[in-house]
Amino acid sequence: MKKIIFCAIGFCAYNITSAQTNISAVYLEKTPVIDTIETIEITESSVSNKKVLFAPMSLSKLGQTELKRGLGLYLDDAINANVTGVYMQRRTVSAGQQFNIRGYGNGARGTNGISSNFDGQGTKVYLNGIPITDAEGITLMDDIDFNSIGKVEVLKGPSGALYGLAIAGVVNLKSITADKNKISLGQDYMVGSYGLKRLTTQLRIGGEKSSFLVNYGKQSFDGYMNHTASNKEFVNAIGEIRISDKQMLYTYFGYSNSYDERNGELTKGQYDTLDYVKNSNNTGNPAYVKNNAHSNVMSIRSGISQKWTFNKNISNTTSIFGSGLNSNVSSAGGWTDKAPVNYGIRSTVELNYALADQIRLTGNVGLEAQRQNAQVIGYGMVTDSTNVKGYNIIGAMKSNQFTVSKTSSYFAEFTLSLPKDYSLTAGVGMSNMSLELNDRFYVASNNNPSNPKGTKNPWQYSAKYNGLVSPHVAINKVIHKNISAFANYSVGYKAPVTSYFYIPLTGQVNSNLKPEKGTQLEFGSKGQILKSKLYFELAYFMATFTNKMTVVAVPTSTGVATAYTYVANGGEVNNKGIELLLKGILYESKSGFFRTIQPFANVTQSNFRYGNFKYQQLNAKKDAVVEVDYSNKVVAGVPKMVYNLGVDVTTKLGLYGNVNYNHRDSMYYTSDNSKTANGFSILNAKVGIRKTFGKHTDVDAYFGANNITSQQYYYMVFVNQTPDVYLPAPNKINYFGGVN
Repeated sequence: MKKIIFCAIGFCAYNITSAQTNISAVYLEKTPVIDTIETIEITESSVSNKKVLFAPMSLSKLGQTELKRGLGLYLDDAINANVTGVYMQRRTVSAGQQFNIRGYGNGARGTNGISSNFDGQGTKVYLNGIPITDAEGITLMDDIDFNSIGKVEVLKGPSGALYGLAIAGVVNLKSITADKNKISLGQDYMVGSYGLKRLTTQLRIGGEKSSFLVNYGKQSFDGYMNHTASNKEFVNAIGEIRISDKQMLYTYFGYSNSYDERNGELTKGQYDTLDYVKNSNNTGNPAYVKNNAHSNVMSIRSGISQKWTFNKNISNTTSIFGSGLNSNVSSAGGWTDKAPVNYGIRSTVELNYALADQIRLTGNVGLEAQRQNAQVIGYGMVTDSTNVKGYNIIGAMKSNQFTVSKTSSYFAEFTLSLPKDYSLTAGVGMSNMSLELNDRFYVASNNNPSNPKGTKNPWQYSAKYNGLVSPHVAINKVIHKNISAFANYSVGYKAPVTSYFYIPLTGQVNSNLKPEKGTQLEFGSKGQILKSKLYFELAYFMATFTNKMTVVAVPTSTGVATAYTYVANGGEVNNKGIELLLKGILYESKSGFFRTIQPFANVTQSNFRYGNFKYQQLNAKKDAVVEVDYSNKVVAGVPKMVYNLGVDVTTKLGLYGNVNYNHRDSMYYTSDNSKTANGFSILNAKVGIRKTFGKHTDVDAYFGANNITSQQYYYMVFVNQTPDVYLPAPNKINYFGGVN
């Protein structure tokens, strides 16, 4: 009798014996071995070995374990609990999502803080290889069904060498797919506090050479405050077809209809006194509520990709994609209709050559190009004379603009794999952006030779930002096959958007505006220790962002009010930080009641300061322009320390559960460091049971609770926007449960 022990990453054999010399069968069971050390599946990389250990960068991966620990409906829950150095916010229950990666927010820094509060900029987001970020560099995610996402990968820091204008980083999303040779029909239903309902119907058809998935979701929420309801409907269709041994075809189609009410930002006094609970006398920000503030987005996104393997050395992946949106948004400032159409192509040639024994050269060479045409019309809002106490209605048109945005990126990156598991990576990307704005609200009487406005047509404004070169160099060393160490240097840019380079009141083109530039030096290590029971990731980074955009206020001739504002390059921000991620196996058994007990923890410590950073604004009396100097101040909107602690448990009977504790330190929300938002700690938990009945039916029933200790906390804080500052989250324990 011989006993055979066989293990591979993610699998282990058990009870394998053979009475004969030859082995007739081997049985493998999937075990909960930490899967973070497995392959990079979404992010493009020139490294030949796709295991995370060989990636010379800080790369965070989320799978179903992390994405479904909580509700699974909101991506920020998973990002904030599992990705170090990244904070994801949302303006409403399920819309207005933004990323802050290693201190880089979104948009211009000025009176509205380090980030623009209404759109996401600086981070590029992809879904199934299709850019969600449009040709102007703005990311809107109101229409993304995060419940249908199966995997997430996050690149932290400037990523211009492979992704163009990605100064903060890249987030790659991949939808769930059908399993090979398996057909299944799934029905999921979830309910929760504050009228939460989610219905998901899913058909998966997996064959030997093809797979197809259709996912339908309908989601509603009554709101935890007055005027915070949400209603969404999603349809996703994903196909994969192996045409031949050398050719694969991928398709994606997505439709959504999303409507989210906005309550508006609350003052510090309202937040501190809890004067925002539903059905209280206060209804939030009166200007928002009176204008029936909301975000309504209907969209279609689609793409088709083909991977062609010419031979063992060369392959090509080409994606053609397009999207159309129709949105109407109202806020305290008025109503905006927007109808952008975005389309483009991304094509990458993958190279793989063996140069000598244990020496291999691999690389990616390619391009990405997008174009967007957008019609944007702005309206004021006025009292409804038929219902004076009701919501305001659309008034006179205030603006009518047609914009054309084009961006292109060309990139090449190569990795030389050397003996003893060394690798050297070098690459460079070059990005270009052109913007054109046609003012269709232009007054014809201004059409005279003395008012050319800097272009061939007095109603047309344009700007170009070309030749933005982003190098990337890195070195990686794998030690004892389980641990790696790396160092890398990367560069990225963010170009202005159309609203930055044109000053409507004066009709001038802001021709001196420069793109922001980000550089990052990073050192790190990752791997498995303690007999592969503990996986760790450790990174130290130094990032500098120069030419940061800021808002300059210009007074009226009397000096008592702001005549207009414009964007200028204000200064520099220096961000330094340490990130540590731990995932372990405390206990595992094939026969005991508890199958696995897996704790996890992560911590981020940030030391972010403004460099030489100055901008102009009116003083408190609005009778003079003063220069504000934030040099050497702590960057607002980023807590010094964030950490998460948790544990996942599975049992022999199919029972499972997890507990997660999230802590965020206090932080300044004004750049002069005079006002502080309190820190908070949130405790969440979820339990469930998975059972199989017969050969064809699987059932998963679960129950969870968020904010178990009823702590006060926020979804978003608006930096430098006093007195309206907070978007609060529910301050009471709230529940959810469902069955799949």
